[in-house]
Amino acid sequence: MSIWYYADRDNARQGPVEAAELVRLRLRGALDWDTLVWRDGMAEWRPMREFAAELAQADDRAGAVAGTAGAALAVGEPAPAPALAAAAAGVAQVEPASPYAPPRAAVSADAAVVTGGEVVQAGFWKRFAAMVIDGLVTGVATWAVQIPLLMMAGIGMGSELMSLGGSIGLVLLSYGIGLAIPLLYFSWMHSSGSQASLGKMAVGIKVTRGTGERISFWRALGRYVAYVVSVVFSFGVGGLVSALTAGLTQRKQALHDMVCDTLVVDKWAFTDRPDLQRRELGVVTWIILVLGLGLLALFILGIVLVATMPGFSK
Repeated sequence: MSIWYYADRDNARQGPVEAAELVRLRLRGALDWDTLVWRDGMAEWRPMREFAAELAQADDRAGAVAGTAGAALAVGEPAPAPALAAAAAGVAQVEPASPYAPPRAAVSADAAVVTGGEVVQAGFWKRFAAMVIDGLVTGVATWAVQIPLLMMAGIGMGSELMSLGGSIGLVLLSYGIGLAIPLLYFSWMHSSGSQASLGKMAVGIKVTRGTGERISFWRALGRYVAYVVSVVFSFGVGGLVSALTAGLTQRKQALHDMVCDTLVVDKWAFTDRPDLQRRELGVVTWIILVLGLGLLALFILGIVLVATMPGFSK
């Protein structure tokens, strides 16, 4: 008989218990299919649902049902129809409400959301490091399209090949593309199976609903729009407030997270391996932060030099 250990609702190890006792705990509702279990020979803790077939063999009720059917046949009495069918088939009776019955719902491609464990929130610095990478990705993609359009518009204004209206149209188109590329990028990546943009994947974080599920494309789109609106219409103040709330609030939510009911968490949060979550920044995050803050310092220095240049010329 296998000896099992299980994690309780406080994620504390309990056991040892025999398989039959584990089944009884499940039937009483003390454990559920997301409960992490372990026995000798397993490399890591796994959800109980993966061992439903093995645990079914240890179910005391199954032997009782089979014994009832066998005794009825031996004395020539009619056995109950379900038990008789099970005895004839040589298998244990499975009741309609059995916890071992296969799920009837459509199988989803999303990973199962495991709740009840610790959830490590992504704070300001991890989000800032992700923003550095995502800014470079969307910036390069945008410039690759905008620069040729702006060059065509400039050439058209100085020649007879294109009307003034056509040149203005190209300029407006380039600005529209500059808005569309990051909008589609973040909406698609955050609603994908990875639940993360390239920057978030690099630092090991992801975006979820408040309950851990993957967000939809439209929620991801609304989340980015909420961020842009909060920054643009507040002349940047919204961005500073979002940075503060992402670093100081209990769930580390920026303003657009609060509006759209989203969280930014460790990539192992809401999974069956919450023990793999990391609170520390990590080497990759530190490297990105150093590079990002260095680029920001150079940018600010450039602005200062440009602003002071007229004074040097006098």
